[in-house]
Amino acid sequence: CPQCGQAQPAAGTAPFHCPACGFLFYFNPAIAVGAVLLAPDDTVLLIRRAKDPQRGKLSVPGGFVDAGEVAEDALRREIREEVGLAVERLDYFCSLPNTYHYRGVTYQVLDFFFLGRVSGKSAQAEPGEVTEVCWLPRNQIALTEIAFDSVREMLRRFLSAPER
Repeated sequence: CPQCGQAQPAAGTAPFHCPACGFLFYFNPAIAVGAVLLAPDDTVLLIRRAKDPQRGKLSVPGGFVDAGEVAEDALRREIREEVGLAVERLDYFCSLPNTYHYRGVTYQVLDFFFLGRVSGKSAQAEPGEVTEVCWLPRNQIALTEIAFDSVREMLRRFLSAPER
């Protein structure tokens, strides 16, 4: 137990409860956001990841929500940081659970995805975050090249839905 040090049986289900001292800990997921951004010609912005996990794979702009941030503000911040775009309107699309394997730890994550439109293709890759900015027609998005299961599933849903 992290509070009293009492030895515990093998890991069980969430929440963790210590019978010796009553300590209770909930294992809640981290929150992340991502966006399908559409240009006026209806191409989709994908980024090539510069960092692990999944370095070199494609994803949508996004990242983790900081404490005290709302999802839409976190997503706008991440889009500015990664590709230098300002996005006014973001419409909720779906949420999906995900796992994020980083430095030997597997984090449970809940990803919230949004749709947005941008006025042009002026996106610039931030070298520490993104190695390439790709504007792809919907029919050229290869799901096998997508970095994370949740992003792949979200794009599958997006691509199979009627065009917006």
